[in-house]
Amino acid sequence: MIAVEGLRKSFGGFEALKGITFRVPKGGIVGFLGPNGAGKTTAMKILTGFQAPSGGVARVHGFDCVGESLQVRRHIGYLPEAAPVYGDMLVRDYLDFIGRVRGLAEGERARSIARVADECDIADRLGQRVSTLSKGYRQRVGLAQALLHEPPVLILDEPTSGLDPNQILAIRNLIRRIGQSRTVILSTHILQEVQATCDRVLILNHGDLVADAPIDQVRAAIEGGDLFRVTFTEGAVRLAEGAIRAAIEGMPGVQRVALQTAETAGTHPYEVIADRDIRGELFDLAVSRGLRLTDLSRERSSLEEVFRRLTLGDDEASAPG
Repeated sequence: MIAVEGLRKSFGGFEALKGITFRVPKGGIVGFLGPNGAGKTTAMKILTGFQAPSGGVARVHGFDCVGESLQVRRHIGYLPEAAPVYGDMLVRDYLDFIGRVRGLAEGERARSIARVADECDIADRLGQRVSTLSKGYRQRVGLAQALLHEPPVLILDEPTSGLDPNQILAIRNLIRRIGQSRTVILSTHILQEVQATCDRVLILNHGDLVADAPIDQVRAAIEGGDLFRVTFTEGAVRLAEGAIRAAIEGMPGVQRVALQTAETAGTHPYEVIADRDIRGELFDLAVSRGLRLTDLSRERSSLEEVFRRLTLGDDEASAPG
């Protein structure tokens, strides 16, 4: 549905995009992330036909974003952060106006308005003035205008910004429903939004694509994956720390083992990073070596941690705050 090959964009001597390449197949919701200045907005402007690249190719639904930009726009629905709605119009009149802009015939406009009103749960608001709607409902109306011409691709820029928790949950559920039949690119700085909504994540940093994978795979991509905390206490058999470490390091999937400060003598607390669940093997190790297993837990890497590790230097990522 979306194909980007070697996409570059320069502004004078500044390279906003440095030859990024990715593909987004039909269907599903993709989170498009990046810190300020990463090139995320530039890439979105190119995909929506508002800006030409300095090099490379971007295609949407098979159409070139430069040479066939009008066709690209016909196949994209776009909702910017501030919903493009006119407060002095009734919701029905506003959607009818957008239908005219999109070139829909009168009968087609009526059918399309009824469809998006049902899809976005605003059928009971069609006769209401836009200025009297809550921000959550204005976002719904914004989504409705983006869907009016039945685009196969939907691009959403910070769709839940400024909403209260109940409104955020409602918009998330709506986006999930839309993603069942369309390709959705969701740009947001709220990482919880991506974890709750998206199937896949693209992360840009300084013009480079630093991650492109399902969310679970991205979490596992940074120095292993999940963190396991395990503490062995010497039982009937006294075992040297080196022997315990060697046994853990020999387990398939283990990428790093670090001994932590022991609070009491004869205790061996470790932090282990592995790309699979090794709790069973750690339990078996305790049994086979005659050790007491006094602590065993698994902590999944959060997307926030992944984001920091991928977009900051090692020193910055390890710093507090």
